[in-house]
Amino acid sequence: MMQFYKKREFGSFISDSFNFFKLYGKNYFKSYLLINGLVLILMVAVAIFGYKEIFAQIFASNLGGESYYFEQYFSDNAGMLIGIGLLTFLLLMILMIISYLYPVFYLKRIAQGAEKVKTDEILSDFKKNAGKIAKLCIGLTFIVAPLAFFVIGFSYILIFLIIGIFLIFLIYPTIFNAVTFLMYDYFNSDRKFFESLSYSIRSQFSYPNGREKSPYWKYWGGSIVMITIISIISSIFTYIPLIFFYGSVLTSTPDGKFEENPFTGALGLIFFVFYGISMLLSFILSNLMYVNAGLMYYDSRTDLHQKVELAEIDTIGINE
Repeated sequence: MMQFYKKREFGSFISDSFNFFKLYGKNYFKSYLLINGLVLILMVAVAIFGYKEIFAQIFASNLGGESYYFEQYFSDNAGMLIGIGLLTFLLLMILMIISYLYPVFYLKRIAQGAEKVKTDEILSDFKKNAGKIAKLCIGLTFIVAPLAFFVIGFSYILIFLIIGIFLIFLIYPTIFNAVTFLMYDYFNSDRKFFESLSYSIRSQFSYPNGREKSPYWKYWGGSIVMITIISIISSIFTYIPLIFFYGSVLTSTPDGKFEENPFTGALGLIFFVFYGISMLLSFILSNLMYVNAGLMYYDSRTDLHQKVELAEIDTIGINE
């Protein structure tokens, strides 16, 4: 059985994240796919067929130099395009809620001593916390997201001063960790939204007792490693369709017009099938990041480390 509430170093976050899936992976992904599978399939289907059609029409406007072809297509099919956009947004919101909160509820049950977690137990957690989930979504949409976009946008402006590149490299993992800590803390403590938000930010830079060195770099480093691993694996399926795409570009005429639309027929289908697989793989692999961030959160809760250790000692005494 894995211990969650304990102090970890940088390397332990990575190794324990993979060890978590070694111990609980089969049970974890079984429930994850049962809960999230239909939404994932619909999302991939929209990406393959919906966006294939849109991109095909965009490129079609270049084939004969008809600059207003896509504008006409949009006006004739505005309802369909808006529908696809709204469906994509709705599916993405559902995916984000489930993908972020599923590991929160799963790790919470395992940390409390469960050896396996049933699907209906996770669904029960979602239903029981429906009110808090709604408040979380509102807070993320109207408070956290605008602040995050402002910080990221300001960093992009500073790219012209070179320092912005360094700041973006620091800010992305930090924001991801803070948002994930917010979700873990909101559902693992009695704190309210703003209290959990405050904790999630403060805990990136210091432990609650204030006596130990800042955990910032090990949290940042752990996220960077996981983001890199996931990006490399996902990019394999992204580069394959790009090879097909650029192959079609090389067959274009000297005047820059395509001889045939690269997004129609078998070529377009292959492009978006691989794109859909890449998207699906990214969502599944992102669980590595969420579990990794969860272990960081449990590392930050030094107020509970000693309590858990004492409880384990008492359990050993009873068993003996």
